[in-house]
Amino acid sequence: MAKLTFKSDLCKGCGLCVSACPKHLLSLAQDKLNVKGHHPVEITDMSECIACAFCATMCPDCVIKVER
Repeated sequence: MAKLTFKSDLCKGCGLCVSACPKHLLSLAQDKLNVKGHHPVEITDMSECIACAFCATMCPDCVIKVER
């Protein structure tokens, strides 16, 4: 099973990772803000993640870490 970890305080909420996910598992958290005042990315269902790492590749700030 894949494991995604996020450095949420570094996320600027650009959404590039959200659009890169082929399984549509990522979204920007609407109910929380990080220290920069942005809505950070979160995963909706970790068990469905295929660990393709497209999200981590697209992230300009290296916020996402993918482990298989």
